[in-house]
Amino acid sequence: MTTTARDIMHAGTQCIAEDQTLDEAARMMRDLGVGALPICGNDEKLHGIITDRDIVIKCIAEGKDPSACTAAELAQGKVTWVDADTDMVTIVETMGREQIKRLPVMADHKLVGMISEADLAKHLDDRQLSRFVEGVFARP
Repeated sequence: MTTTARDIMHAGTQCIAEDQTLDEAARMMRDLGVGALPICGNDEKLHGIITDRDIVIKCIAEGKDPSACTAAELAQGKVTWVDADTDMVTIVETMGREQIKRLPVMADHKLVGMISEADLAKHLDDRQLSRFVEGVFARP
Protein backbone atom coordinates (compact mmCIF):
# COMPACT_ATOMS: atom_id res chain seq x y z
CA MET A 1 0.00 0.00 0.00
CA THR A 2 1.37 3.39 -1.00
CA THR A 3 1.84 6.05 1.67
CA THR A 4 0.11 9.31 0.73
CA ALA A 5 0.11 12.89 1.93
CA ARG A 6 -3.07 12.14 3.88
CA ASP A 7 -1.21 9.43 5.82
CA ILE A 8 1.62 11.64 7.06
CA MET A 9 0.18 15.17 7.23
CA HIS A 10 -0.85 17.09 10.31
CA ALA A 11 -4.61 17.30 9.90
CA GLY A 12 -6.70 20.23 11.06
CA THR A 13 -4.24 22.89 10.00
CA GLN A 14 -5.41 26.38 10.93
CA CYS A 15 -5.05 29.34 8.60
CA ILE A 16 -4.25 32.92 9.34
CA ALA A 17 -6.57 35.25 7.44
CA GLU A 18 -4.87 37.54 4.95
CA ASP A 19 -6.10 40.63 6.83
CA GLN A 20 -4.84 39.47 10.25
CA THR A 21 -1.72 41.10 11.63
CA LEU A 22 1.68 39.53 12.14
CA ASP A 23 1.47 39.86 15.91
CA GLU A 24 -1.73 37.78 15.70
CA ALA A 25 0.12 35.28 13.52
CA ALA A 26 2.94 35.04 16.08
CA ARG A 27 0.48 34.40 18.91
CA MET A 28 -1.30 31.76 16.82
CA MET A 29 2.01 30.02 16.12
CA ARG A 30 2.87 30.08 19.81
CA ASP A 31 -0.53 28.74 20.87
CA LEU A 32 -0.53 26.00 18.22
CA GLY A 33 3.13 25.09 18.72
CA VAL A 34 3.96 25.57 15.02
CA GLY A 35 6.49 27.62 13.07
CA ALA A 36 4.34 28.30 10.02
CA LEU A 37 0.74 29.08 9.11
CA PRO A 38 -1.04 28.93 5.79
CA ILE A 39 -2.46 32.28 4.70
CA CYS A 40 -6.07 31.97 3.58
CA GLY A 41 -7.83 34.72 1.70
CA ASN A 42 -11.34 36.04 1.99
CA ASP A 43 -11.99 33.98 -1.14
CA GLU A 44 -11.22 30.85 0.96
CA LYS A 45 -8.20 30.07 -1.21
CA LEU A 46 -4.65 29.42 -0.09
CA HIS A 47 -2.57 32.58 -0.67
CA GLY A 48 0.72 31.58 0.89
CA ILE A 49 2.51 30.45 3.99
CA ILE A 50 3.96 32.66 6.69
CA THR A 51 6.75 31.45 8.94
CA ASP A 52 8.10 32.71 12.23
CA ARG A 53 11.29 33.57 10.33
CA ASP A 54 9.29 35.67 7.84
CA ILE A 55 7.89 37.73 10.70
CA VAL A 56 11.35 38.37 12.09
CA ILE A 57 13.20 39.00 8.81
CA LYS A 58 10.55 40.72 6.69
CA CYS A 59 8.84 42.75 9.39
CA ILE A 60 10.70 43.24 12.66
CA ALA A 61 14.22 43.44 11.18
CA GLU A 62 12.92 45.96 8.64
CA GLY A 63 11.69 48.18 11.49
CA LYS A 64 8.02 47.56 10.73
CA ASP A 65 5.32 47.19 13.36
CA PRO A 66 3.97 43.61 13.51
CA SER A 67 0.66 44.94 14.80
CA ALA A 68 0.32 47.00 11.61
CA CYS A 69 1.64 44.49 9.02
CA THR A 70 -0.80 41.92 7.67
CA ALA A 71 -0.27 38.34 6.60
CA ALA A 72 -1.21 39.36 3.05
CA GLU A 73 1.88 41.59 2.90
CA LEU A 74 4.07 38.50 3.26
CA ALA A 75 2.04 36.19 1.00
CA GLN A 76 4.06 35.13 -2.01
CA GLY A 77 2.69 34.73 -5.53
CA LYS A 78 3.09 30.99 -6.13
CA VAL A 79 1.97 28.53 -3.48
CA THR A 80 3.20 24.96 -3.82
CA TRP A 81 0.82 22.31 -2.50
CA VAL A 82 -0.07 18.67 -3.04
CA ASP A 83 -3.29 16.73 -3.23
CA ALA A 84 -4.09 14.52 -0.22
CA ASP A 85 -3.64 11.43 -2.42
CA THR A 86 -0.13 12.36 -3.58
CA ASP A 87 2.44 9.61 -3.00
CA MET A 88 5.60 9.98 -0.90
CA VAL A 89 7.97 9.98 -3.87
CA THR A 90 6.18 12.98 -5.39
CA ILE A 91 6.01 14.77 -2.02
CA VAL A 92 9.77 14.40 -1.49
CA GLU A 93 10.52 15.43 -5.09
CA THR A 94 8.25 18.48 -4.79
CA MET A 95 9.69 19.67 -1.50
CA GLY A 96 13.25 19.12 -2.76
CA ARG A 97 12.66 20.82 -6.11
CA GLU A 98 10.95 23.83 -4.51
CA GLN A 99 13.37 23.82 -1.54
CA ILE A 100 10.54 24.03 0.97
CA LYS A 101 10.25 22.62 4.46
CA ARG A 102 6.46 22.77 4.75
CA LEU A 103 3.89 21.66 2.22
CA PRO A 104 0.14 22.34 2.35
CA VAL A 105 -2.16 19.42 1.56
CA MET A 106 -5.42 20.03 -0.31
CA ALA A 107 -8.51 17.90 -0.90
CA ASP A 108 -11.60 19.05 -2.81
CA HIS A 109 -10.09 22.56 -3.12
CA LYS A 110 -9.77 22.87 0.67
CA LEU A 111 -6.75 22.89 2.94
CA VAL A 112 -6.81 19.67 4.96
CA GLY A 113 -3.32 19.51 6.42
CA MET A 114 0.35 20.36 6.32
CA ILE A 115 3.46 18.22 5.86
CA SER A 116 6.66 19.31 7.58
CA GLU A 117 10.20 18.02 7.34
CA ALA A 118 9.62 16.35 10.73
CA ASP A 119 6.70 14.40 9.23
CA LEU A 120 8.97 13.18 6.46
CA ALA A 121 11.66 12.17 8.93
CA LYS A 122 9.16 9.86 10.63
CA HIS A 123 8.11 8.15 7.40
CA LEU A 124 11.16 7.99 5.13
CA ASP A 125 13.95 5.45 5.19
CA ASP A 126 17.50 6.76 5.63
CA ARG A 127 18.22 6.89 1.88
CA GLN A 128 15.04 8.81 1.07
CA LEU A 129 15.58 11.19 3.98
CA SER A 130 19.13 11.85 2.85
CA ARG A 131 17.93 12.74 -0.66
CA PHE A 132 15.29 15.07 0.77
CA VAL A 133 17.79 16.87 3.03
CA GLU A 134 20.23 17.24 0.14
CA GLY A 135 17.50 18.61 -2.13
CA VAL A 136 16.24 21.18 0.35
CA PHE A 137 19.42 22.24 2.14
CA ALA A 138 22.39 21.52 -0.14
CA ARG A 139 21.48 23.69 -3.12
CA PRO A 140 22.28 27.41 -3.12
